Amino acid sequence: MEPGKAAAPERKGTIWYPFHGWEKHSVTGDHARLAAEISEVETEPVTICLYWLEFANPDIRRAYRSAGFRVICHGERGSRWDGRGRDFLSGQLAELRRHRRVASNRLGSALFYGASVGCDVAVYGDPMQLEDERPEYGGTARRMRLWPELHGARVDPEAAREAARQELGFEYQATPEELRRMFGWKRARCA
Repeated sequence: MEPGKAAAPERKGTIWYPFHGWEKHSVTGDHARLAAEISEVETEPVTICLYWLEFANPDIRRAYRSAGFRVICHGERGSRWDGRGRDFLSGQLAELRRHRRVASNRLGSALFYGASVGCDVAVYGDPMQLEDERPEYGGTARRMRLWPELHGARVDPEAAREAARQELGFEYQATPEELRRMFGWKRARCA
């Protein structure tokens, strides 16, 4: 729903989202080796966006900074009970719109969001392992089986946009007026 900037700068480089853990389970993998692989594949400047837990680890940040990458974090996820993370998606959108490509070592929401705003997509590199990852969810094999066209250092942009449209439910979006009605919001009055 955020309008694009009329005078947006030319998109440059790749924003890369390494697979991350969460508050109850960490990820195991070699970030320095992943940084080396990213350096081999990407030809433009790279921004690494770490989840706040990995961003808090100076060794992980160092692995990417020592490869010459800009390292950022969109902030904490937060919850409905606190104000943390309130600007997470706005910050992510702004960064995605600055970059030509979005990439990760696992297919996830950031790639669908990126494809939806015009980024080229790539999924490559060691997918890393979530501590105590539940095999019944299918892991990387399941994602590769469901979306084989979205894996690789170069992905068909039209296939990525179509997958994003379907996965993000574009055909089910409510209009601003429908949202006001559903949530009982009042229309803002202009002074």
